[in-house]
Formats: sequence, C-alpha cells, structure tokens
Amino acid sequence: MLRRIVQLGFLIVLGVGVWLAWALLLPLQPSETKFVMLKPGWSTRHIATELQANGVIHSWRAFLLYHYLLKPRSLKAGEYKFDDSETALRVHDRLSRGDVYIHTVVIPEGFNKFDIANAVQAAGLGTRQEFLAEAQAQIGLIRDLDPQATSLEGYLFPDTYGFTRAQTMADIIAVMVHRFKQEAKQIGLNANVHQVVTLASIVEKETAAPEERPLVAGLYLNRLDKHMALDADPTVIYAALLAGDYQGTITRSELQSDCPYNSYKFPGLPPGPIASPGKASLLAALNPTKTDYLYFVSDDNGHHRFARTLDEHTHNVALYRRAVAQH
Repeated sequence: MLRRIVQLGFLIVLGVGVWLAWALLLPLQPSETKFVMLKPGWSTRHIATELQANGVIHSWRAFLLYHYLLKPRSLKAGEYKFDDSETALRVHDRLSRGDVYIHTVVIPEGFNKFDIANAVQAAGLGTRQEFLAEAQAQIGLIRDLDPQATSLEGYLFPDTYGFTRAQTMADIIAVMVHRFKQEAKQIGLNANVHQVVTLASIVEKETAAPEERPLVAGLYLNRLDKHMALDADPTVIYAALLAGDYQGTITRSELQSDCPYNSYKFPGLPPGPIASPGKASLLAALNPTKTDYLYFVSDDNGHHRFARTLDEHTHNVALYRRAVAQH
C-alpha cells in the first residue's frame, strides 16, 4: 500500500514537473506580432491571463506559480512587443526588467504642430486631435521663456524621440518642450525669445542651406527695420493651415487673407512661430549676417540669389524662371 502511494506521489511530481517544463521552458511562437499593453494596477494573475490570451505563454497558472515561488519580483506595466519564440521564463524576465516597447517619433527641423501631431499619431501614441488639444492646454510650459506665446508652436524641438504608450500626451509634449529649453540654454537664448524663435521658424522654412540661414535672418531684419512687409510665403501657408484651407499651393485669396500670419498683408513679424526651428536656424536668428540685402529668390538648385534692390531682384527672378523652364 505504501509502495503504491509512493509511486502515485512520484507520478504526480513527475507529471507536475513535465507540465512545468512544457509551460515554462518550451518556447512559444506567437501566430503574429503581438503588442500587449499591461496597465498599471493590474494583478499578476491578470497579467498572466492576458499573456496567455495573446498566445505569449502556454499557461497562466504555471507563470503565476513560477512568479510567486521562485521569482517574486514585481512586473512592470507598459506595452510589450512579442514577435519571436520565447519561453515563459524569458517573458517573465522581460516584464521584471520593464523591457517595454519604445515608439520612435522623428520630428525633422521645420515641422509645424500639425506635422508633429501626424507623426505622433503615426507612431500609435494617440490621435492627431488629442495631440493638438493637449499642446494648446499645455501652453504654460513655455510661459517662463515666452510670456507672449499663444501656442507651443516653435517650442516642440525637432529631434528623434522614444516614447512608450504608458506616457500620456501631456508627458510627450513636456519632453519636447524640455528639449527646446535645453537647446535654448545651450546656445544662450534667454532674451527676446518670442522674436528670435518666430524669426528662426521663418528662416527654417525658407532655406535648407545652413550657410544661407544667417543671410536670410539678416535680410528679414533689414525689411523689418524699413517697415517693409516680409512677403514670406511660409507664413501665408501657415495661415492657410490654421484655417484648414491649404491645398498645396498658395492661392490669390490666401495672399489677400486677413489672417495676422499673412506677412504679405501685415508688416512685421507674425504673431508667433510657424514651425519648429532647429539649432542652426535659432543661431542664425540670434546672430544674423549684416548685409544690405532686401530680396531673395530660389536659384532652382537648392540655394537662393540675394539682392539689394528691386531691379536686381527682378533680374534674379527672371533667372529663376528661365531655370525652371529649362527643367
């Protein structure tokens, strides 16, 4: 009788061992790439059942047993990506370390808030509308540097960011503004911030050639000194974007728009930045090149021709049109 009990006990232990080996040591390949969001406050059992439901582990019971008996470390909330064959032990280790999935958001120089909202949405971190609404709500983040700011436009610094879905939209925006403040401190931008960033944003949109940016900044300051309209196409485009009317080309009605961002109609700088300037454009606005230039036009080859008089400018425009026609 005792022998049978021992044999039964041995078989039970063996069966449990085989089951645990299968559940914990046998790798499992998800049927497809899985993104599993584990929310803060979830119990370990809830997490385990969620993992099994997504085909990441064989058995939530074995996972739970292993967690409490051998690895009683807390599991980190967040979004996890599973696209390879992994054992339950490996999965547990990843959750213990907080190996959460990072969404990369690339913000190039010259992106405006609408472009950035689209990039955040494309990264799966929220909707475009949520970003724009939160960006408006978080305007206080920049008040210490720019009390005149009416939005965070220009202060969402261009960079490559890594965010998790555990971060809120407010967190994402705060990181971008913090990067701007870091850059501003590094280059010594601590006075006339509103004017400098507004000018830098126009320079950023006008030329991609770094060596031209101080020239463009100086040219626009010359026009401001002479109370001339800036006549900057990017400001007209931004006005159309604000109205939700921009179709890819500037129309006659947009050049006549009463929007204060229309620099063809209203002299002086627009009410605020029109995009996120990078470091080079900020430095150009801080340290513009002093010249007599008042006009510039594309040379249809990635650069511009600068002019001091309207006659010179008219000649340069003719050269531009000839180059376009030849192409």
